[in-house]
Amino acid sequence: MRILMEAINYDKFKWQICGDLKVIALLLGLQQGFTKYCCFICEWDSRARSLRYSRKDWPARKSLEPGIMNVENQPLVELSKILLPSMHLKLGLTKNSVKARNQEEAAFTYLQEKFPRLSEAKLKEGIFVGPQIRDLMKDEYFDKLLQGDEKAVWDSFKFVVKGFWGNRRAQNYEYLR
Repeated sequence: MRILMEAINYDKFKWQICGDLKVIALLLGLQQGFTKYCCFICEWDSRARSLRYSRKDWPARKSLEPGIMNVENQPLVELSKILLPSMHLKLGLTKNSVKARNQEEAAFTYLQEKFPRLSEAKLKEGIFVGPQIRDLMKDEYFDKLLQGDEKAVWDSFKFVVKGFWGNRRAQNYEYLR
């Protein structure tokens, strides 16, 4: 990767980088594969299953030093030059939304009926692809099944996807950032 960065004269131009999260981790010198501290933004402990949905704030990374918190190599780009890809955020938010949902409720069983070819394991883990998410966002019946906080979270998610990440942004999208 270092050779590629030298070939495109990255040090001269200092472009912003937007790419797959694995490529970003590679550029920042993080260890590849299943690691304990895999987030390049914070010190999220991926093995702390008991804290998954209860702990809201994880400390931000202060540095990317080799040998500390799964950092293997010197970063090739500055952390401030990284842009998070919106599709990964959309997939991740959908995944967390489904995983946090009670599997006994009507909304979860509706997902099983709506996507019959999706395996039970993928459904429990919230693994969806873009077209499935778009289909779910248009589904009015799914909206009616949600109540309380789940409804508020889903409506907020749809608002951000349509008004900020979509092809046709809302007129006030700069305010939404």
